[in-house]
Amino acid sequence: MGNRSETLEFQAEARQLLQLMVHSIYSNKDVFLRELVSNASDALDKLRLESMVDKDLDADVSDLHVDIEVDRDARTLTVRDNGIGMSREDVVSLIGTIAKSGTAELLRKLRESKDAGASQELIGQFGVGFYATFMVADRVTLLTRRAGQSGGTRWESTGEGTYVVEAVDEAPQGTSVTVHLKPEDAEDNLHDYTSDRKIREIVKRYSDFIAWPIRMTVQRPGEDGATATETQTLNSMKALWARSRAEVDESEYHEFYKHVSHDWADPLETIHMRGEGTFEYDALLFLPSHAPLDLFSPQGRRGVQLYVKRVFIMDDCEALMPNYLRFVKGVVDAHDLSLNISREILQQDRQIRVVRRRLVKKVLSTVKEMRERDAERYLTFWREFGAVVKEGLVDDADNQSAILDVVSVASTHDPAELTTLAGYVERMKDGQEEIYYATGESRSMIENSPHMEAFQAKGYEVLLLTDPVDEVWVERVGQFDGRQLRSIAKGQVDLDTDEDKAKQETDRKEYAELLTWLGGALADQVKEVRLSSRLTTSPACVVGDAHDMTPTLEKMYRAMGHEVPQVKRILELNPGHPLVTGLRQAYDAEGESAALTETAELLHGLALLAEGGELADPSRFTRLLADRLARTL
Repeated sequence: MGNRSETLEFQAEARQLLQLMVHSIYSNKDVFLRELVSNASDALDKLRLESMVDKDLDADVSDLHVDIEVDRDARTLTVRDNGIGMSREDVVSLIGTIAKSGTAELLRKLRESKDAGASQELIGQFGVGFYATFMVADRVTLLTRRAGQSGGTRWESTGEGTYVVEAVDEAPQGTSVTVHLKPEDAEDNLHDYTSDRKIREIVKRYSDFIAWPIRMTVQRPGEDGATATETQTLNSMKALWARSRAEVDESEYHEFYKHVSHDWADPLETIHMRGEGTFEYDALLFLPSHAPLDLFSPQGRRGVQLYVKRVFIMDDCEALMPNYLRFVKGVVDAHDLSLNISREILQQDRQIRVVRRRLVKKVLSTVKEMRERDAERYLTFWREFGAVVKEGLVDDADNQSAILDVVSVASTHDPAELTTLAGYVERMKDGQEEIYYATGESRSMIENSPHMEAFQAKGYEVLLLTDPVDEVWVERVGQFDGRQLRSIAKGQVDLDTDEDKAKQETDRKEYAELLTWLGGALADQVKEVRLSSRLTTSPACVVGDAHDMTPTLEKMYRAMGHEVPQVKRILELNPGHPLVTGLRQAYDAEGESAALTETAELLHGLALLAEGGELADPSRFTRLLADRLARTL
């Protein structure tokens, strides 16, 4: 193989991120070593797994480990593993490019962040730990050879926008990263990364639990005064999940979470559980304190790793955690599975399904306990992950009741507080049998909707649902605690007294001919025109039949590529509004006319706009409105 060398540019987003890393000051630079050791550990896990799957793989797995080597004179620190290694293509795609969603958002938040700790959280949230080396290095060199391949690859960069990739004939199996440390600051004793003591301290704090030995060769004075070398293992290699909770310090849990999640912030909650009986397993799960940027990306990483008898099997085990809990991080170590189990087998394995059910119930019960024990922590969780958890109301019928118990939503009861469904039921008026809700893009849009008028006037509490998934789950769930969930924008509303109903009957007779004519004039836009009992101040609103699909849901399905029929809605008029009264008087006096038809179109358009809907022909509506306004001047 020739020594082919090529200079390439980082992807634009990676280049910007590097500049932020190089020229920013972070309060905790030590994490660069944690990230390198974590990457090395992942590489060893992957080689162990691949060697079990591919019996013909030409790779040495007899002594898998991580080496840390320091050269004080040259001011270099090298982290070396004999794991899976990388091909040239792997190096370019994994290091030269950030192939993840949300890059621009990450960069924007980093630039806006004035707090070093917050910046670290953002970087960890995005999972770009390798770039942390440029906080302490003026040059980084990487040498790697993928297991089973003959030639290697050398990579080098100063972090200034380009990197050099070179094919090399000889390279040991695995990857070594050499950090050429920046010039020493005589006053900065806290960050002397050529110090054996400093390296031991970092490994003990961040990487003690890693399953592979982390070794370092140190110099010791011999008995005869000569200097002797000694190889030490720096970590205990004790699996945290296999120890009892009483044996583990909270800080150890936090560092393990950061290892498995590549997050820089502490978790919000730790779940340590053990399954015993016919099928044994250990699980160590974490609820993060903030949502990752790829939470809603189809390519986003899931968080639960599967081990069998402490051997790493796979990173994002979909069979262990449903999609609506994809933010949960951690490890499940099954005692009785085959080491060479595949993803396909996992989906069908009865024991894995049992574990999944137990994990889901434990996560949901932990969230419920958090709400009862620490409202502030719960609200942090719900703000970050509530919209995702509600997906389970659609996807997980078995746990629907448990999910409903942890759901919190906004309501008209208290503008500053969220409410549970149980809390709403406790506050229901005497004689009220249904739980009223409204969906929309924002709280303010819903509160100002014409549909709210009668409910506000009569003091009925309404749930205000603004997440896209709300449009789906309320229809799927249908009821809570034996009470129907009822949209205030669909069907007939019955909030009236006997006196109100008597007046409505009189109004219906007076407006009968106008309503019939309007139904014909607007036949292309609406299925019916009727008088409303939900309006107090607006002239009109549009509503759906009780079982109609909402306009928002229609748009969601179309955005996903589904063909759905256009649903005609019902136009309701407020007989107490001057515009509607005037329209009836004009119709009674003159009959149908072009001017009245235009007024009917304007009335329908105003009703659509009032609820945040879209006009079928905005230009015609504005022209009619402008002409009508001009005639009034």
